Amino acid sequence: MRLDDLDEVMEIERAVFPMPWSLSSYRYELTQNDKGYYLVARLKGEKAEGLLLGYGGFWLVQDEAHICTLAVRPGWRRKGLGELILISLLDWAVALGANVATLEVRISNRPAQKLYSKYGFKIVGRRKRYYANQEDALIMTAYGLTSPPFQG
Repeated sequence: MRLDDLDEVMEIERAVFPMPWSLSSYRYELTQNDKGYYLVARLKGEKAEGLLLGYGGFWLVQDEAHICTLAVRPGWRRKGLGELILISLLDWAVALGANVATLEVRISNRPAQKLYSKYGFKIVGRRKRYYANQEDALIMTAYGLTSPPFQG
């Protein structure tokens, strides 16, 4: 992700999250957070060449990658793009030395929970009233990212 991606990132952010990150938060992440890693997925081909379809990011602290955001443009969901972004984030985190990944997910976001479970994430806790609208978050963690089941 680059600064010139942020207009499209914010368009998706506002469309998919009830409480989106701010533009200044993303600017900070890209320019000042040396523990933050972000990527974007863009469309290839003739139709809408270069359209930003999704993005994701994580913070790396020692051997733990905390996935802090993952979003797919409305109209492009349920096509496997979120899964590809998740896999890319995990691969990148492992390449940087991560062996554990964590994230929070809205208790109401069953499709995301199902995707994360597919990749070894287990529910390890709950954050009460975590989101600004007072919705709880599930804490999910995947251990052993460098073990054979993850690398196979």
